Amino acid sequence: MSTIYDFTAERMDGTAQEFSEYKGKVLLIVNTASKCGFTPQFEGLEALHKQYESQELVIIGFPCNQFGSQDPGSNDEIGAFCQKNYGVSFPMMAKIDVNGADAHQIFKWLKDQKGGLLTDGIKWNFTKFLIGSEGQVIDRYAPTTKPEAIKADIEKALASK
Repeated sequence: MSTIYDFTAERMDGTAQEFSEYKGKVLLIVNTASKCGFTPQFEGLEALHKQYESQELVIIGFPCNQFGSQDPGSNDEIGAFCQKNYGVSFPMMAKIDVNGADAHQIFKWLKDQKGGLLTDGIKWNFTKFLIGSEGQVIDRYAPTTKPEAIKADIEKALASK
């Protein structure tokens, strides 16, 4: 697979999301969790979504329960939590694995495209990948990187569309 547009993921409602529908848009893909110290980052992600949606930034959350069992709920429970507590209106996919044999193909590709500092694997919840409008990974951000800290990179990616 050569671009993010070659992939499909399951939405929280069980329907398929063809990533080819996002062609020409800038994407920020994040593995999320509802019971993590970084969970308040949903607020910053939603703020980015609201600020840049009209410029064709799409934030996509992928819940994951692989780190400290911090997202144990069902897709419906996770979706309700995100909406109620953080007003999340950006697309959220069905819960997945991001590491190991059962890792979702999108995360296998993302990790191949942009490895981490000490390991290519995802180390924790709220690892972020910025994808340019051509479908290639621009950068990878650590869980500790707050969403507002990557505004300049998002704006640069949007400007180069």
